[in-house]
Amino acid sequence: MKNFSEGKFDICVIGAGHAGCEAALVCARLNLKTCMLTLNLDSIAFLACNPSIGGTGKGHLVREIDALGGEMGVNADKTAIQMRMLNEGKGEAVQSLRCQCDKNAYHREMKRTIENTPNLRVIQGEAAKIMTGNGKVTGVLTTYGGVIEASAVIVATGVYLNAETVTGEVRAKSGPSGFAPATELTKNLIELGFKIRRFKTGTPARLDGRTVDFTKCGVQEGENNLPAFSFLNDSPAKNTAVCHLAYTNALTHETILKNLDSSPLYNGDIKSSGPRYCPSIETKVVRFADKQRHQIFLEPEGLDTNEIYVQGMSSSMPHEVQREMYRSVQGLEHCDIMRYAYAIEYDCIDSLDLYPTLEYKNVEGLYSAGQINGTSGYEEAAAQGLIAGINAAFKIQNKPPFVLGRDEAYIGVLIDDLTTKGTEEPYRIMTSRAEYRINLRQDTADFRLTPKIADTPLYTIQRKKSFENRKKAFKAALDALNSRIADRAAAQRFMTEYNIDGAPPLAYAELIRRGADIKGICNHFRILEGIAEEILKSAEATIKYEGYLKKNAQQIEKAKKSEERLLPPDIDYDEIKGLRLEAREQLKRVKPLTLGQAGRIYGVNPADVTVLIVWLATRKN
Repeated sequence: MKNFSEGKFDICVIGAGHAGCEAALVCARLNLKTCMLTLNLDSIAFLACNPSIGGTGKGHLVREIDALGGEMGVNADKTAIQMRMLNEGKGEAVQSLRCQCDKNAYHREMKRTIENTPNLRVIQGEAAKIMTGNGKVTGVLTTYGGVIEASAVIVATGVYLNAETVTGEVRAKSGPSGFAPATELTKNLIELGFKIRRFKTGTPARLDGRTVDFTKCGVQEGENNLPAFSFLNDSPAKNTAVCHLAYTNALTHETILKNLDSSPLYNGDIKSSGPRYCPSIETKVVRFADKQRHQIFLEPEGLDTNEIYVQGMSSSMPHEVQREMYRSVQGLEHCDIMRYAYAIEYDCIDSLDLYPTLEYKNVEGLYSAGQINGTSGYEEAAAQGLIAGINAAFKIQNKPPFVLGRDEAYIGVLIDDLTTKGTEEPYRIMTSRAEYRINLRQDTADFRLTPKIADTPLYTIQRKKSFENRKKAFKAALDALNSRIADRAAAQRFMTEYNIDGAPPLAYAELIRRGADIKGICNHFRILEGIAEEILKSAEATIKYEGYLKKNAQQIEKAKKSEERLLPPDIDYDEIKGLRLEAREQLKRVKPLTLGQAGRIYGVNPADVTVLIVWLATRKN
């Protein structure tokens, strides 16, 4: 087959899922000529599993993506059909925004955005080879012989590499939802030195909503007056759909257990690593044998379809078993399955092969982002795509690398975990992974991150206006709450009404520290009128956790001393006496950039870090 030129670009992005979309958009918005290569235009930003964005930890990522000029939050707001705030009964640090999106609308809107973005060309085709020369990327070759010249390449292939779906005894070479898999690129990645692994994920059945008896199910309404995902959006989405709750029962569990030998997860057909935090219904029933029931959520896939997503009941059982299993649930006795559940296995890389910029250690200009890096979830993928795109663009523009610290963003936690610790299963972000999660609240994402893009085209006029207005309102709220209470009698009445003991405080902020809520203070004293509710809650949380924030600041400052101590790129760990064998092997594998990163590697203990400190001091002398 004769090769031909598809054109010359600065950057080529392979893949058009959530990582690929963010990567391509941010590169184009940074004024670089960008090509996005996708297997199928109909799979752009496809929501292969639940059509929801956000959730615990994930909502934080979406707002951080938005604060850095990404698109996921904007698109989620456009297509949301139900909004909820998770963990409202817990502290502000773990509260997370979540929306149910219209599946088809999400794809259409993202595709429209991409097609109308300057500097960005979309090509339908399959990548066969990443071309290199002298240890650097030179472009991409398609299976049709198209040559895409590029100074940087971002691999964002999701779960498509040699993908196979598994249902009972049936194994098919297929990507998600019947899309074709990518079969050519894995061999080339191996040739380039990547360590390839097989991971697995799964998805539940989609039911015909007309055959579900929702009167037998619990109702889960959306919440009103919640903030939008995007800081550019002052109008929260309206709730136009209702979700429902149902439960498995003894009959469901009996059906699963008696057919366990036909489950690929238990008969040995599936050997790859699956997501521990999103187990199949078979795994739940076996692992939690003492539980009499498991909660499931019936969530609409969109406003233009009757399909209902059965969250919490993913499976790879044979179709006939699935039919019996789903129909054992109250409310689903007569349900018709429109799309059966399946597991999907796919190739991915070892994320320890990447620098914190998500550049591959062995080939300059080659980046990797999304589920190919061993993660799960749309939000984790989008976050990596954004960072890979910014770093690829900055490298071409001769700008310093863009790396976020664990104290700065959940994105920083995510990427540091991947590139320092690695993962042996599909990685999922959780608030518990962040040491400084009080500092990383979702409501402060723009305050933390937007200044980092202030000198780039990502800091648009609209974003500048939004950011400055929010910052001004936040300062006004803090100043007002820290100001003196003029009416002592009103303060005493407030304390009596809210059962707050002690003498009346001098400032409104002290009432918050004693347990009063911001709404009550504003209503009683007639202050802070006209300031958005989210800004008020941000100010309230900042005052409430002031002591913890100060303590964290001291810990962060101490940790930064280690992060600022660079390790030489040519360091020979075999020559450093005193390092344990395990530590030496892990340090050689990861090649940490800083002393702080070295200390977070599995197998490297504090004594090993002390050896490195002494070695650095000796080398300096």
